[in-house]
Amino acid sequence: MITILLFLVGSSTAAVLEHQLVWKESRMVQMIRNGEYPAYLEYRDRMVAARTSNLATVVQSATDYVYYEYMGNVTVGTPDQNFIVVLDTGSANLLIPGTNCTTYCENKRLFNEKESITYVATNKPWQIKYASGDAYGTLGIDTVKIGGSLETQLVIPNSYLGVADTVGSDFKWSPKEGVFGLAFTDLAVDNITPPLINAINQGLLDQPIFTTWFGQRGALGTSASGSFTYGGLDRTHCGPVIGYAPLTNARHFQFQATGFSLGSYQSTTTYEVITDTATSFLCGPQAAIDSLAKAAGATWDQTNQVYNIPCGTDAGPIKMKIGAFNYVIRANNYILQIDTNSCLFAAIPQSYAGFGPAWILGGPFMRQYCNVHDIGQKRVGFCLSLQ
Repeated sequence: MITILLFLVGSSTAAVLEHQLVWKESRMVQMIRNGEYPAYLEYRDRMVAARTSNLATVVQSATDYVYYEYMGNVTVGTPDQNFIVVLDTGSANLLIPGTNCTTYCENKRLFNEKESITYVATNKPWQIKYASGDAYGTLGIDTVKIGGSLETQLVIPNSYLGVADTVGSDFKWSPKEGVFGLAFTDLAVDNITPPLINAINQGLLDQPIFTTWFGQRGALGTSASGSFTYGGLDRTHCGPVIGYAPLTNARHFQFQATGFSLGSYQSTTTYEVITDTATSFLCGPQAAIDSLAKAAGATWDQTNQVYNIPCGTDAGPIKMKIGAFNYVIRANNYILQIDTNSCLFAAIPQSYAGFGPAWILGGPFMRQYCNVHDIGQKRVGFCLSLQ
């Protein structure tokens, strides 16, 4: 039996928290610039091909974290142990490396459950398969706080976390020290309650929503800004809500979109799509991405498996329709500068077997529009970014 301790939190009233993000250029872009990406693709494909099933373990779909750009500070335990994590709407588990983690955990802060007076062990194993390798360890329960020790924090007592004994190889070269999943319980490994859902269930937020704002990328070599607002709308960086899309699958933030077009290309197909805070590109079906790239004037780079595009190109906006409203992604958000004279068309093809989400609307869309993740009403709203 697992005993869950109850704690009175000093600020026990419902709240809204604006959580400032930390931006880092995606590892994918760094590897392309340095000529390392083809070797990574070969390694990733070998890892995926070698993946085997383990019937005793619940396994999450493979995720590749070379695409993320935004992270946030969180703490776990009492007293606080600080970690910088990927804030990921495409997954639902909190994962941090523990003191037993040695491979790929060099120079990382490790969670020491023995130093937390609020930690409760479950002795229950978990495993998640990523493109960069398996992560596994044991589940625990502790106080999780969104925000670092020196920031305003949302305190979430009695939250599940995965304490990793082994992590994927991406931890070695990535600045991240964990993954904070923001999706629904149905997506969580072992069907645990994710920390943010736990906060909502405890009535810690004014509203069961969070709003994401990604600032525009600056000049090459400069950083970008961003914030997540938990419990309310972001009225500083975001305009009024244009419209809401009902979720078609309340595991991810998944909904329908239609009418993808750019220049002379136009599609009338209705697709299942998701927004994803851990993906800095648009990802879609091969034929659709190829057609958009051609219309934009981009050319396929077989070596790096991406589309190159002249940096000064402006082929007009990528258009789509979500619900009753039309949305656009302008060229400054779908053209990604990686070097002085080199730019990428920020859309890549992904495998699509006719079920599940066919499109991932990552950074280009999420910089154009703030996303209101309405967990209570199972819908996503969109507001024009004011930046």
